[in-house]
Amino acid sequence: MIRLLGRVALMLLLPLTAVRALADPASAPGSGEPYELVRTLQAVQDGIANGDMAAHSGHVALIRQIGEKFLAADASVWSNAQNGQAVVIYLLSGGGPQLVRKLPKPNVDERLFNGALAYVEGRQDEARELLKDVKPRTLPSGLGGQVALVQGALFARSEATLAIERLDDARLLLPGTLVEEAALRREILLVGQAEDFDKFEFLTLAYIRHYRNSVYAGDFWQRFSSGLTQSSLALDERRFARIVTLLEQIDRASRLKLYFAIARSAMLRGRLAVTELAGERALVLSADASADRERAHFFRGVARVLTDEYDGGLAELKALDRSKLPERDIPLLNATVQLALDVRKPFAGGSAAAADKPPVTPARLDLASSTATLARAQKQLGDLERLTKDRRP
Repeated sequence: MIRLLGRVALMLLLPLTAVRALADPASAPGSGEPYELVRTLQAVQDGIANGDMAAHSGHVALIRQIGEKFLAADASVWSNAQNGQAVVIYLLSGGGPQLVRKLPKPNVDERLFNGALAYVEGRQDEARELLKDVKPRTLPSGLGGQVALVQGALFARSEATLAIERLDDARLLLPGTLVEEAALRREILLVGQAEDFDKFEFLTLAYIRHYRNSVYAGDFWQRFSSGLTQSSLALDERRFARIVTLLEQIDRASRLKLYFAIARSAMLRGRLAVTELAGERALVLSADASADRERAHFFRGVARVLTDEYDGGLAELKALDRSKLPERDIPLLNATVQLALDVRKPFAGGSAAAADKPPVTPARLDLASSTATLARAQKQLGDLERLTKDRRP
């Protein structure tokens, strides 16, 4: 609690501290020791998480200046364990490994020091081996949070569950900092890939609540979009209202793009209720007579004609201005319209009277009623899947 209150006080003083530090890190209050210089760096970087553009534009110069102070420091300071830990934090906060290698050997766990060097120098396999068994919660929070963040990055592809655990550690050890902000950005995609909607929603709302003004907010929303559209998170109609709430936090153009991505993914996976819901939202967001409006009608029409609104859906599809649709949507439009028309064709061999009397519009199409129609539809949709699998939004 005391540590958290101290960090809050530091954040309240950040603008003045940042200005002084960017001018000269030695001018920041109590900056005689390397670990105090690193605290100044962390305070400035936390300002970046809160949208401080001055901190963002000047922090690289600050890192360089702190490195120069490290080189000029008396060799005896590196026997202090706090200063040894500060070297690792400095490395993982953007410090140059070439400079760190010139320093006297610091008083810090060799696994941490060598693992940090391996990570920043791009030796990922070595870094994973050195850092895998390190337990961040056994370290001081400033160091443990940084190490946990790096572990989350190192194991994201090979051990996603471990990566998520470590990113949770990073958030818990350093709340209200750039480390937490970065952990949220990295974790959102992993949680989406794990199909954990509740946590996906929690992380999104946490980011909005604390870091929506971050200099790196664009990266978060890009990862959010990938997590949402590359999984099945948005394909359950029962949670669609919650998806809408999350998307309300994004700018209009990005929101429209995401609804199109959701509608297409849902359509190709047979989730027609979601296709219609996403198409409806896209209609609300698109301008009259625009290509976006035509595409929104396309998705809604496909969903309607294949579910409970055959006549309205078919009319909507026939009214489309095909010239405004993306080229990749045309084959699917053709397949859907042909399938809908085939369902209403009289069966071969039927009487003339039967041919003159169209069948009653079914409440829901029964594709099994015609083996030939079903086989053709499956082939068309299979072809479409192959055409679009490498070009999805």
